[in-house]
Amino acid sequence: MMRMNLQYFSQEKTEKATPKKRDDSRKKGQTAKSADVNTAVILFASVLVLAFSGSWMWTKMLDVLRERLAEGLLADISADSVPLLFSDLVYEAAAIAAPMLGAAFIAAMISNYIQVGFLFSTEAVQMKLERLDPIQGFKRIYSVRALVEMTKSMLKIGFVGAVTFYFLYDARAEMGRFALVDLGSALSAAADLAMKMLFAASIVLLFLSLLDYMYQKFDFEKNIRMSKQDIKDEYKKSEGDPKIKSKIKEKQRQMAMRRMMQDVPKADVIITNPTHFAIALKYDGSEMDAPFIVAKGMDLIALRIKEIAKENEVVMVENKPLARTLYSRAEIGDRIPEDLFKAVAEILAYVYSVKKKATAGK
Repeated sequence: MMRMNLQYFSQEKTEKATPKKRDDSRKKGQTAKSADVNTAVILFASVLVLAFSGSWMWTKMLDVLRERLAEGLLADISADSVPLLFSDLVYEAAAIAAPMLGAAFIAAMISNYIQVGFLFSTEAVQMKLERLDPIQGFKRIYSVRALVEMTKSMLKIGFVGAVTFYFLYDARAEMGRFALVDLGSALSAAADLAMKMLFAASIVLLFLSLLDYMYQKFDFEKNIRMSKQDIKDEYKKSEGDPKIKSKIKEKQRQMAMRRMMQDVPKADVIITNPTHFAIALKYDGSEMDAPFIVAKGMDLIALRIKEIAKENEVVMVENKPLARTLYSRAEIGDRIPEDLFKAVAEILAYVYSVKKKATAGK
């Protein structure tokens, strides 16, 4: 029972997503993004462009209308002229709408980039058979997310409707006088009122889209949470199984130990503690400027170094302070510290004299 509880808690997704999990989700096109932000920013940009260039667009539309009405009455309509007339109308309409379309396009790019940065992923649009599963589709329709989306839609309708009603109610007296003024003045007043309502609605939608983005970010973070077991599995995949890594390190230590022991017979002297430490030194005045350590160890390793040294007739010298200092301050392959040159030089001089006497005796 206790094991089952531990397994349950290890599978519960309570941990924040790792950087690797975030990168994998991003590659799949899964990011915290709100479509409402895009819509609100596009609407706001379009309203701004319309406010500054609306009169120009209106004038151009009237000019095109007058021109087409004047020329259309005298134009020769035929199978060849209709496509040309249609292409001219499309070109003129595109030229008039270009400022607003350009602003909408730029706003869409900026709002996307601010939310997710530069991201290109084809996985989000790939065909997946599970999307055709009616049971899964039913779950998506009747889910908490669907309820949230419906609530958002109701809020947008309610807020935009309230703003629109406020402006219409506030301008009720002015609208009542539309019938008493000329058509141009009425259209101008109606356009001003419409612009006010559009601007207020875009501000409201921007505020709601900000709330929606915060919700989408919270929901995304919740969906990519990981369990403790997920993090362990990811670590094993990315860094390797800790047991295997431990075995590799043990093999590497064994190989390094064998190489070190093979270098002990080449040493000039073994400085001992005598029981705890053993440091093997080598010096060749023609190739190096200072002695260096070829092997070192303590306790059992020190004992093995001394055994090999004895088998190969390497001189051993007992110097407790020097042995301890060399062991703690230098690694295998390092030259000895400069402040120990004198002490080591005296020992080497002694060793060379012993070897010289031994050679002379033979």
